[in-house]
Amino acid sequence: MDDALHEQLEQERLLNQVTTQIRQSLELSVILSTAVEQLRGFLQVDRLLIYQLGVPRPKISDPLEDLSSGAEDPELFDPPAAPSPEKPPPLLGNITYEARSSDTILSLLEWREIDRCFSETSEYQEYYRRGSIRCIADVEAYYRSCPCLLEMLRQKQVRAKLVAPIIVQAELWGLLIAHQCGQPREWKNSEQKFLKKITEHLSIAIYQAQLYAQVQQQKHTLEKRVKDRTQALHDALLAAQCANRAKSEFLATMSHELRTPLTHVIGISSTLLRLYGQSGTTRTLPVEKQVNYLQTIHDSGEHLLALINDILDLSQVEAGKTVLKISEFSLSKLINQTLHTFRDRAKQRNVHLAGDIPIRPECDRFIADHRRVRQILLNLLSNAIKFTPENGRVTLRVWVENKTAIFQVEDTGIGIPEEQQPLLFEKFQQLDSPYRRQYGGTGLGLALTKQLVELHGGTIEFTSVVNKGTTFTVHIPAQPLVKKNPYKTSLQTDYTESPQGRLVVIEDDEETATLICELLTAAGYQVVWLMDGVTALRSIELLQPDAILVDLYLPGQNGYDIIRHLREETTADPLKIIALTTTEAERERSLTAGADGCINKPILPNQLLNQIEKLGFGKPAQNTEG
Repeated sequence: MDDALHEQLEQERLLNQVTTQIRQSLELSVILSTAVEQLRGFLQVDRLLIYQLGVPRPKISDPLEDLSSGAEDPELFDPPAAPSPEKPPPLLGNITYEARSSDTILSLLEWREIDRCFSETSEYQEYYRRGSIRCIADVEAYYRSCPCLLEMLRQKQVRAKLVAPIIVQAELWGLLIAHQCGQPREWKNSEQKFLKKITEHLSIAIYQAQLYAQVQQQKHTLEKRVKDRTQALHDALLAAQCANRAKSEFLATMSHELRTPLTHVIGISSTLLRLYGQSGTTRTLPVEKQVNYLQTIHDSGEHLLALINDILDLSQVEAGKTVLKISEFSLSKLINQTLHTFRDRAKQRNVHLAGDIPIRPECDRFIADHRRVRQILLNLLSNAIKFTPENGRVTLRVWVENKTAIFQVEDTGIGIPEEQQPLLFEKFQQLDSPYRRQYGGTGLGLALTKQLVELHGGTIEFTSVVNKGTTFTVHIPAQPLVKKNPYKTSLQTDYTESPQGRLVVIEDDEETATLICELLTAAGYQVVWLMDGVTALRSIELLQPDAILVDLYLPGQNGYDIIRHLREETTADPLKIIALTTTEAERERSLTAGADGCINKPILPNQLLNQIEKLGFGKPAQNTEG
């Protein structure tokens, strides 16, 4: 009675220690390692270990492999019948905790061929999932019919064993295994019951630790999400601030770029008005100075037009409204015309401008948007000349490889610092302020260039070394040639010598109409100016003009309706119609409506006269391609 009472008190003491530790700590490793040590001492066994399912094990060969080949689990109980093929494969594990009575007892933590001794089939797992405990008093007698298993147990110094399952939330988590190594042992019912109570408390500790780990993982995940979200918001704020600063700098630069030519136009024109706009004024300027004044006004106007066109073109491209006008043209002629455009500017800056055109005659004809390709080259050459100091060199090369035209602009200019290169093709981005003050510009040219190159399905690359120069290389693949608008056939005819004709201008803006009428009258044409669409339709049949220039936005009836109405009229000699447009979309729409050609506003004299003469009468002012 005294021994039984003492044993019961010791069991309660150990249970209290385990439950107290569970309440005090959520570190599973601390709970299990301490429980294994204390329980081994209470049971007075040689070795106590925890076998945990689902723990990966390295595959390392072992000298016992031959002995254990094909063996069933000696640690569990008698081998059952072969498992059914429909049942799931066994879940394997590893020994994770161990307590030994002395160093003479072999440690199984380092023994890696665990699957030979602790592999479970689904039947074994189901057996232990029900909470059953397995007792073997003497393995020599129990496994006498299985010499291979018995030899393996002898190698591990196992003579008797007691196995209890650890079940967590109705799932088999692992096994608590006690080994007697020196002699057989009869396991008491009280020991089995006590071991079962211990595993129940360990199950609670494991479940609490799993919940704690889940909470910690969720906490870590939430903290990471908050951190990532905070960083994303911070990055977005920085990006917004950078974009706002870039736009502010762009607006400041654009203000400067616009004010400079406007100052020239307004200042010089005001000077001329004061000299010649008042009656009785006798003071006059020398002819040479008058020409210089007019040239400055003209150049400033072209500068303003280029700035506005860059902004409009970029906005059209980004809005997806730009449509390529595909045609066939000569690459060598395009390059020569482009170089000719910059000869004077390069000469003024004392920069040597050269062309290298190694194009075979059979590759000279190319299919793309002639105007856009020329615009790409103009932007690159303009930048190259702008940023190349005196006595520098700018070279334009072009060649064809595999139906792809390759344009290369190389300069010996100031170069681009490495830290600024990622911003080169960004909108509203330029070099640092000292460069802006020295060289000017809006920062849109290269952004637009990249957009136009990619619109062709091409690529643009560059290399640059500070104070040595920059090389831009553009690859533009040949485009498929689409069928041309039937109304545009007259634009492709050769120029002919014809008498000057009678023209009707339908335009409600007085200044624009006056400019057109004066240009055409000076060129020898008879011109009639009409201000609204309804009057124009009634007057055209009476006037019988050779050609009509029509603005697209008129009071009464718009230009598109006028073009369609005139095209529907059946006459022996159809009228030639030119639309006055401002955007590419208007150009496309007017050609679809039936216009023979288009002239962009603001009106350029040579452009107007050449377009009129392309219609088949009058003497051409200049023969240009594209």
